[in-house]
Amino acid sequence: MIRVMLVDDQPLVRAGLAMLLGVEPDIEVIAEVGTGSDAVALVATIRPDVVLMDVRMPGMDGVEATRRIVAADMATADPTTKIIMLTTYHVDEAVYAALRAGASGFLLKDAAPRELVDAVRAVASGEAWLDPSVTKGLIREFASRPDSGLPTPTELADLTTREREVLTLVAHGMSNCEVAAHLFVGEATVKTHLSRILMKLGLRDRAQAIAVAYHSGLVLPGTSPPPAGAGP
Repeated sequence: MIRVMLVDDQPLVRAGLAMLLGVEPDIEVIAEVGTGSDAVALVATIRPDVVLMDVRMPGMDGVEATRRIVAADMATADPTTKIIMLTTYHVDEAVYAALRAGASGFLLKDAAPRELVDAVRAVASGEAWLDPSVTKGLIREFASRPDSGLPTPTELADLTTREREVLTLVAHGMSNCEVAAHLFVGEATVKTHLSRILMKLGLRDRAQAIAVAYHSGLVLPGTSPPPAGAGP
């Protein structure tokens, strides 16, 4: 069961999200709060799998709440909480800041109900979720900023050839299952490679790995993935 917490200062928005997610057999909404500070305090107690976090709220906004939640979660022996940012805007500074803070996904509030459900499941399973309409532009802008805090191209030299291939395919939007099929390896092998990539580069999750791939020039906007089966 995927345990979800909703954070939004508008009760009607929270009610709508709760209703949409509540009918799914594998998703349970375990808490709703209206402020970033309440979110930070409650996450430490209930440790949800996924937090749906509004970017803009009075007092502590979603970006700062995300930063504090991620920092506290990463300090535990078993980090588990992933955050999806909710916004009415396609791309703006708050979204860049949220990704830098460690958010695993970004979803527009006018997204289709099915997309919301898919995003929760994807992020809970360790995938990234960036709204398809703005993904490439968002990653390019985020990764090109000097304060992005991402690994340099030199640091990518620590990756093996296979790890670079996995990172490339992930940046092209492939799931672990799709990467496995593309490289003719097992999905467990892909998960192992991805875990090592994150560890070597000091990254939190898939979203930051994608940004690194674009930031370093490993993947260029508008290019296609390499042919299936390429590599060792």
